[in-house]
Amino acid sequence: MECHDARSVGKGVRKYLKINVMQLGGPMGLYGLERWILALVRYLSRRKVRSIVSVIKDDPGLEAPLITEAEKLGIDTHTFQAYGRVNFSAVGQLRQYIRRRNVQILHTHGYKQDTIGLLATLGTQCRLISTPHGWSSDAGTTLTLYEGFNRAIFPFFDKVYPLSQDLYDELSVIPLMQPRLELIPNGVDTDEILHHRPIAPELVRWKEEGCFTIGFIGQLIRRKGMDVLLKALAGLPDNFLWRAGLVGDGDQKTALKALAVELGIADRVLFFGFRDNRLDYLKGFDCFVLPSKVEGIPRCLMEAMTAGIPVAASNIPGCADLIIDGQTGRLFPAGDVPALQQVLQDIMTDGRSATKYGIRGRELVLAKFSARRMAKDYERAYVSLAGRSSGIAI
Repeated sequence: MECHDARSVGKGVRKYLKINVMQLGGPMGLYGLERWILALVRYLSRRKVRSIVSVIKDDPGLEAPLITEAEKLGIDTHTFQAYGRVNFSAVGQLRQYIRRRNVQILHTHGYKQDTIGLLATLGTQCRLISTPHGWSSDAGTTLTLYEGFNRAIFPFFDKVYPLSQDLYDELSVIPLMQPRLELIPNGVDTDEILHHRPIAPELVRWKEEGCFTIGFIGQLIRRKGMDVLLKALAGLPDNFLWRAGLVGDGDQKTALKALAVELGIADRVLFFGFRDNRLDYLKGFDCFVLPSKVEGIPRCLMEAMTAGIPVAASNIPGCADLIIDGQTGRLFPAGDVPALQQVLQDIMTDGRSATKYGIRGRELVLAKFSARRMAKDYERAYVSLAGRSSGIAI
């Protein structure tokens, strides 16, 4: 379908076909970034935008769950096969696809996708945009260089849409970036969460035993600060009846399991691994904890707040955009084990305040951070960019 074509409809009125927008994500896992893409394409108007969700598969063993989930939504998908850490055949494949399918806007996510997208769109009419989802706080030398290069190429994009004010401020100091920057705040699929009912059987059993359930859903990587959570749990009074469920995988999983054994809490902390039915676990938590060192506006926190679950998080940019301490949840200094321990004790012993955090947290997300609102903002951005690139009268 050629999206630049127009035809007359009555006197002086023109009707235009859909804008072709390709989302280029990663093939690994189904975490915050991937769920962000799925939420966006779910709520974009299908009258205005024809979405294509794509990934670059650099390992034949990867399953690319983003593609599977997008297909469940009835979204067109494409997988580019380019095996190996550095394989520039992906550039040629992507450029050919853009031309063949008349992709008007390529929307990239992540430093690898940003770089390949920039090279692939050179010499085409396709507009290139990116949404930075955040960068690592304690990355090794190689990753630091990759992410630094990522920020350095943004002035060559048509538009960059950071999802938090702090990411916007960080990028705004880059030369030539200001005209290309526009803040579109993060959003979460609130309908999916509000209508979800099942609870994981393991968590039902914990509740029947009278346990207070503390939970986390996300990647088990260093910047999430899960060692801080485990140490805080180990310091809770002996008479507190609690269990903790950690849903997700990552390169810190083995070390965190060993730490739980060392702290003497391995029998009370269960590592569930990655679960497709993550909401079954979320709905069974009595408290959600995010002790991260750095975040954008964390999707997992917004999901927990939408579910009406009391939340506790590090007092860092992103988390502090969502949590007003003592109103929509609790904040504690990043890395401060005694402070988190006290926050957990307060939530566990003050049911009235915990209920207030859940109610007000949900109200905040529904009012300001829904995926429906986010999709409307991106629709306007896509229409503006497509009109500018093709001469379409919007």
